[in-house]
Amino acid sequence: MDGLIIKPKWADMVLSGFKPWEIRGSRTHKRGTIGIIKSGSGLVYGTVELVGCVPLTMYNWYENNDKHHLSYADVDYKTPYAWVMQNPVIYPEPIPYKHPQGAVIWVKLPDNPELLQPQGENKLG
Repeated sequence: MDGLIIKPKWADMVLSGFKPWEIRGSRTHKRGTIGIIKSGSGLVYGTVELVGCVPLTMYNWYENNDKHHLSYADVDYKTPYAWVMQNPVIYPEPIPYKHPQGAVIWVKLPDNPELLQPQGENKLG
């Protein structure tokens, strides 16, 4: 499973289902279940299903503001893309993972979230 690193405010909004579009400056071809990581935390807070990627024009930016909650003026991408997410799941307790040096967008995680916990600690049930 891949983990997507997002600033904490936006990660909370994605996991609550309030912000089903994560705005990025490039396409993604990834699909399926991904972990949501709050940047700087070293923790996976939950998962979502990444189901699509939509290039945004100024028109569909404003038409879909309720999905991303950003001002167009706050985005400095030549072509912004909406990474479309569904079915958020918030973990009862965030799960630690080992953050590889230099990772800023994606982190490779085990497919089974229970494997993220350090050995010897109780696993989520």
